[in-house]
Parts: sequence; C-alpha cells; structure tokens
Amino acid sequence: MTEDGRVRCPWAIDRPGETLYRVYHDTEWGRKLHGRDELFERLALEAFQSGLSWLTILRKRERFRAAFDGFDVDVVARYGNEKIAELMADAGIVRNRRKIEAVVSNARAVLDLDDSDLDTLLWSFAPARRADRFDSVDRIPAVTAESTEMARELKRRGFRFVGPTTAYASCRPHGRRPHRGVLGSNGRLTYTAWARAGVRCPAGTAIGNNGGARIVDRDEATTR
Repeated sequence: MTEDGRVRCPWAIDRPGETLYRVYHDTEWGRKLHGRDELFERLALEAFQSGLSWLTILRKRERFRAAFDGFDVDVVARYGNEKIAELMADAGIVRNRRKIEAVVSNARAVLDLDDSDLDTLLWSFAPARRADRFDSVDRIPAVTAESTEMARELKRRGFRFVGPTTAYASCRPHGRRPHRGVLGSNGRLTYTAWARAGVRCPAGTAIGNNGGARIVDRDEATTR
C-alpha cells in the first residue's frame, strides 16, 4: 500500500521525484482504448520499445508524439526521406532507422485497409474470457494463438515490426475494462487483452520482483 492508501502493482514504482509510472498505472493501464490514431500510436511505441524498457518509451512519449505529428496516420503516411532524416536527428526519440521506417510503412498499411479499419481489426483478435484462471506464473505463455494470428494477419496486410510478442504486448489497451495483466521479465508493462482470457494473481495476490513473468489483477491491485 502506498502513502495515498492505494495498493498498486509492484511495477508502479517511480524514482524519487517522478510520478510517471504511477500516473500511467492509475489512468491508462488496463483501460479500454479505441480509435485509429490511438491504436496506431500503441503499435508504433511497442515497435520502438523492442529491446528497451517500457519506462524508457514512456519518458520519451511526449517527444514521440510531437515528432510524429500526434501519430496522425494520414500525416505519417506521407513522410518521405527528408522527414525520416529529421527524425533520425531527433535525440528525444529512439533513433532507429528500421523502426522509424516501419512506423511510416505501417501508417500506409493502415490507409490501405479496404475491408476493415485498424480498430475493428485489432479488436477482432481479443479472446473470450476464460472461466478459470491461471494458478501459476509458469503457465503464462510468451505469446498466444491469438497474438500469433494477429501478427500473421498484420504482416499479410503489409505491417512491419509486428511479431507475435509485439502483437501480444501492444494489445494491453484493448480489453473491455479488463481485470488482468502481465508484467514482462524486463520490468515493462505488457498488459494484454489476451491476459483478459484468464491471467489472474494466484490466491488473489499481486506478484512482482526481478525476472520472469509477474501477474497482477488490476482491480485487486488498485483498490483496497
């Protein structure tokens, strides 16, 4: 329990003087998210996060938003070599050319969706809620059949940097006010809609320390 009387997930701990993780936990984590540009931002940030901590991305998120024009799909899809060079010179973001070019390419792929839209497409892979729950973190998979199928479909439609693990992680905002989440072995939040299908804390407890998957139940972890 923290000084404000709320019990939070173990990962929601900031450095002295910071509140970024706490605010993210209290206002975003496990919340429903819809909207083309909003979901595109999530996919983009997860691509940039690959190999880094989620906290690193959160600290840079406002600069990312400014640099990528608010992740407006219509604008990002028009980026050319000059804009990419500008992004590569921006020390406030993750300067990885492959990731930057993938985000631009993915914006174009969103516009090329002719039989669906990004919101409908991503939500279509959310699984049904499980009747039971996992009783051990050892049973939590790194990827799921749904995330694998989602990654396959996104790649078929021209998306890049969307493997099953990234797909699994990027779906953390997709739950219908979900109750379950997963924290990855690198310490970053990987709440997923897939976790909604059955991942809960064994014996209703919040679990967390260094290494391995840690699972938390959102309602149990944020309310007394």
